[in-house]
Amino acid sequence: MRTREMFVYILASRTRKLYVGVTNDLGRRLWEHEHGPGFSFTKRYGITRLVHFEPVLSPETAIRREKQIKGWVRVKKLALIEAYNPNWNDLGRKLGLTCTPPDPSLRSG
Repeated sequence: MRTREMFVYILASRTRKLYVGVTNDLGRRLWEHEHGPGFSFTKRYGITRLVHFEPVLSPETAIRREKQIKGWVRVKKLALIEAYNPNWNDLGRKLGLTCTPPDPSLRSG
C-alpha cells in the first residue's frame, strides 16, 4: 500500500490569529480556506497566510500531530512558528504554491 504525503499546517492572520489543520495538498487547501464554502472562521478573521507546515508520511501521523499542536498553549504554538519562520512570512507565496480551486472532477474536490 502506497502512502501519500500529508502536511500539518498553521495559518495565521495579520493579527496572528491561528488555525491548525491537515491536508494532502497545501495549494488546494490554501485556496479552500480563502474561497471555499464552509471555511467561515478562516475567512471571517482573514486567516490565509501559511506560516508553518510539516510533511508527514501517513494520515494517522498527521492527525496525531495536528491534535498535539492544537492541544498546546498559544505561547508554544507561537514558539514553533517563530523557530522556523521568525518573520511570519507567507510560506505559501514564498514557496510558489499555487492557490487554485479543487478539480471538480475529483470526488474529494
